[in-house]
Amino acid sequence: MAATYVVGISGGSGSGKTSFVRALREKLGDQATFISQDDYYFPMETQAVDDKGVHNFDLPTSIDSATMAKEIRQVLAGETVQRQEYTFETVYRDDQEAEGKNEHVSSVLVFKPNPILIVEGLFCFHESELRALMDLTVFVDASDVAKLSRRIKRDRIERALPLEDVLYRYEKHVLPSYETFIKPHKSSCDIVVNNNDSFDAGLNVLLSFLQEKLPK
Repeated sequence: MAATYVVGISGGSGSGKTSFVRALREKLGDQATFISQDDYYFPMETQAVDDKGVHNFDLPTSIDSATMAKEIRQVLAGETVQRQEYTFETVYRDDQEAEGKNEHVSSVLVFKPNPILIVEGLFCFHESELRALMDLTVFVDASDVAKLSRRIKRDRIERALPLEDVLYRYEKHVLPSYETFIKPHKSSCDIVVNNNDSFDAGLNVLLSFLQEKLPK
């Protein structure tokens, strides 16, 4: 089997990188394997809390990137890796009133060797051990207004968080993390995808490039 081509995809919370990756998955199908940092969060009881006692998931230390890198290397070596899906629907919320709402039973994820491996996450460029495994880096970008709007919709609908909690986390956790750990890597990425309104142009460029990496 030819060497796997590894693509890293990152961007700020609300930039649309998850939707971008979902679109890639639909186009590439079983020719690509997808691994997300979202499935490597440490247990909630080990997560850092701020001075108001609110859990902060927007730190590189919230994610087990060492294990993620190890499992990526296993896949690149031709192994199949299994991992329990990590879900935010219950663990993300601190309020007892929200318990039981929007619950989602996690499934077992299977990562198989494929010609293309997509690695996605907030901090996948910040973590040097992960960055070293990538052949191509893609940064999904959007304005602060667009990112906040998407974050509000997601956290209100999917995670049942009150608006005041969403805004607090965005100001105190999300923005500082973006400025410190994510944005500095934008200028060194191979491709920057503008997603204020649509990522279609960037998606088509990346897909055309990846088609050349697939076995003929």
